[in-house]
Formats: sequence, C-alpha cells, structure tokens
Amino acid sequence: MDMNELLAKCDHTLLKQSAKWEDIRALCDEGMDNGCMSVCIPPSYVKQAYEYLRDKETKLKICTVIGFPNGYNTTRVKVLETEEAVLDGADEIDMVINIGWLKDKREDEIVEEIKAVKKACHGRLLKVIIETCLLTQEEKMAACKLVTKAGADYIKTSTGFSTGGATPQDVALLKANVGKNVKVKAAGGIASLEDADLMLKLGASRLGTSKIVALYKQLKNK
Repeated sequence: MDMNELLAKCDHTLLKQSAKWEDIRALCDEGMDNGCMSVCIPPSYVKQAYEYLRDKETKLKICTVIGFPNGYNTTRVKVLETEEAVLDGADEIDMVINIGWLKDKREDEIVEEIKAVKKACHGRLLKVIIETCLLTQEEKMAACKLVTKAGADYIKTSTGFSTGGATPQDVALLKANVGKNVKVKAAGGIASLEDADLMLKLGASRLGTSKIVALYKQLKNK
C-alpha cells in the first residue's frame, strides 16, 4: 500500500469527551506532520484549532461534527451548530442523520434536514453519518438514496460511538448504492493499516480514524 496516499485520505480524529486542548493541538501537529487530509475534532475546539493552524504553512483542514453522536437534535439546532462551526473556521462538517426518522420512513424530513445543513455549510464539504450498525440492509440502501437526493458530498458509515463501526461489507454496499456525485467515508473501528487499505480498495474515498497515524509511526520505527 502507498502510505502517503493512505494518510492523505485520513481524517485524523479525536472526539473523546475527555479531550483537552493539549490533545487537540497534538492531533493538529500529527495531522500536519503526516500529511493527513483533516483533523476531526469537537465543535468547541474548532476556533482554537483554526487560530493555531492559521499562521502555519499547511493544507490540513478542520473537520467537526454536528448532531453528534446520536443525531436526534432538531434540525434548527443542527443548522445553528453548523453555522457556528463555519464561523469558527471549520472546513468540513460531519452531521448525523435522525436515525429514528429513517426507521419511521420520514424520508422527506431527512432530505430537508440534510439540505438545511448543507445550506448552512456555505460551500464547505458535508458528510452525512448514517450509523450503519443500527440499520437494516434496506435502511442502509434507503439512506444512500436520501443522502444522494439531498446533495451531500459524502455518506459516512459511523460515529464510532455506537455498537459498531465501518465494515468492508457496508463500505461496498454504500459505494454501490450512492449517486455518482457522493463519496464514501469509512469511520469507526479501523484498527490496522490493512483495514484502512481494504476500505479504500472497496470504494471509500476518506477514512475517519484515530489509530492510523500511530500505526504508521510504529511501522516507521521498526
């Protein structure tokens, strides 16, 4: 596998509730040093991270999460969260859908919510987390249709905070069922370089992971 290519598709992630600014700053440094696409961090640290990265010569993007991790915030709250994140300096937004709405087949409301958040992104990239571990195969395919219809940029497997993360089967399923303009982000439970490489081969264009940089460092130090 080409490690530089793999790292360039990583959203280097730290979303633990106990994360301190010292940890977020270290994440940013690791993201820059290893050529990651972005750091994915809690909304409360976006402004601080933006100010930290602003004067550095880096292409590292700031990604944050909306309606995280449960997705059942109201649409108005998700929109307000998104608007504040953008004002604070976020380049990318990862939002969680209302999973209960999907199970209730409230498809129009899901589409309208994604569209509302997309509008609040003001041109920033929008990834939509569908939490595959809580869905049936039918619901996963329905989510692909809705995310495509709403005009999001990515569909994302998981938050990493539920009962499971990305699986090869789900990545392949999402890739096969989203529209041609929607990419796939695999996130949650990617525990090895081999896992990450497999996800990319199956159609993921982005990886959300807290482990890949550490594993790469171990590989270099052998």
